Amino acid sequence: MYKSLSWIAVIFWMALIFYLSHQPAAISNELSSGITKMIVNTLDKLASQFQFNIEDLHHIVRKNAHFFAYLTLGILVLNGLRRSGVNAKQGAGVALLICILYAITDEVHQLYIPGRSGEVRDVLIDSAGTSIGIIIYFIVSRLTGWLKDKRTI
Repeated sequence: MYKSLSWIAVIFWMALIFYLSHQPAAISNELSSGITKMIVNTLDKLASQFQFNIEDLHHIVRKNAHFFAYLTLGILVLNGLRRSGVNAKQGAGVALLICILYAITDEVHQLYIPGRSGEVRDVLIDSAGTSIGIIIYFIVSRLTGWLKDKRTI
């Protein structure tokens, strides 16, 4: 049961990434601009004495979206592999490979979307997010003792 749910979560998350990547540039930009405005409004309330460059913040929001989307994907893929019985070290390598390959295909896919482009830099950001996600998975697993337990639940 948990194994199936783990892989359903992976497929759902990959589909969400695909859906967001499939949006034309204008729609994607509108979404991230809305998020940037929310952040700026919140920061203005918390620290009104500081000035924020909205364009720089918008760029940071867009790149962080890549990082955190793939951080989550790395956690989900490794969890699916572990629940499928793959050992921790092999699982980490396979999860990283799956996520990097997905990031590459995602950037190639964006080449065919109006106003979008495929960028090696984004694959590197995605890969970094995946790596941190895998590390977080191991830290949480270690803290909860799941890695020490030989069962794959």
